Amino acid sequence: MRIVQIIDSLEIGGAEKMAVNFANGLSKRIEFSGLVATREEGNLKSEVIDNVSYIFLKRKRTIDIPAVFRLSNYCKKNKVDYLQAHSSSYFTALLVKLVYPRIKIIWHDHNGLIESISTKESFALKIASFFFKGIIVVNYQLKAWAEKELNCKNVIYLPNFTSIEDSTYEETVLKGASGKRILCLANLREQKNHFFLLEVAKKLMVSAPDWSFHLVGKDFGDDYSRKIRNLIKQGDLENHVFVYGSKKDIKNILNQIDIAILTSKSEGLPVAFIEYGLSKKPVLTTKVGEIPLIIKDGIDGFMVDVNDLDLFCQKLSKLVLDEELRSKLGNSFYETISKNHTEKGVITQYLNWVLSL
Repeated sequence: MRIVQIIDSLEIGGAEKMAVNFANGLSKRIEFSGLVATREEGNLKSEVIDNVSYIFLKRKRTIDIPAVFRLSNYCKKNKVDYLQAHSSSYFTALLVKLVYPRIKIIWHDHNGLIESISTKESFALKIASFFFKGIIVVNYQLKAWAEKELNCKNVIYLPNFTSIEDSTYEETVLKGASGKRILCLANLREQKNHFFLLEVAKKLMVSAPDWSFHLVGKDFGDDYSRKIRNLIKQGDLENHVFVYGSKKDIKNILNQIDIAILTSKSEGLPVAFIEYGLSKKPVLTTKVGEIPLIIKDGIDGFMVDVNDLDLFCQKLSKLVLDEELRSKLGNSFYETISKNHTEKGVITQYLNWVLSL
């Protein structure tokens, strides 16, 4: 079997991380595994292992004919069977199929916010789905939506997986007091709900002023990002909330923090959530996506409804005050993630599904 992952960029993000994880994982199990970045490279390029065939298309526009032919020629040369297109890269894969009809497309949908898809985007996706051989989704809500709305009936739910690689690479030194740091590992996007996080930070600043919040994830330099920074300044949170942008040394960062949180209003299954578990960090999260199917509140971590400020602060205060509880929840969370979100289990299920296509 010969399969190539295609993704728009290799900047740090959930879909991008999964494209790399699939390429790396498959390289140990199939004849040929490749990875294509279409528009830009990024920090995740350093995580692509030597066994993976990698190319960068340098796509300049939505319809870039020379880039399409470069990818088509690459697929022909390497006798590729499947292009696994992550998120919006399905459009490039579709253009390649028009040039090279032999190729089969698998669309990997990482979008945790179905309601945000515009009518125009939805129409384009419905047309494209006639050409999909199969669809992978990251939660059951997306599965139901794809089966109802799209024109491909080979839909499978596969949970995200990842690994925390052993690494001595250390670049980032987190600010704030050691032993009193809270991490939110999420790109600065509206669905990640950082405004809610800042409300939490303001309340905790009163009861636990020596604790600090650390926001690690890509900063797109847009209105959302600027509003976050303005709110930090207006709320006198400069010494309590720190924004770092995208970072490569995630394991090093996780080693420096004591509590991990997610405040999202919508998700699939965030890779950051799995990384928290593999690092044995106590987690406090909103009840979104597949997260409620993975952890039991009070046993593997804490969960609250989206935007429930009082309960979120109440449970965060419990974690802040009780180091033994943090250790207990972190260890339990690690056991849960280790059992159900390993590379071996997901890749095996994936390959069986591809063979059935």
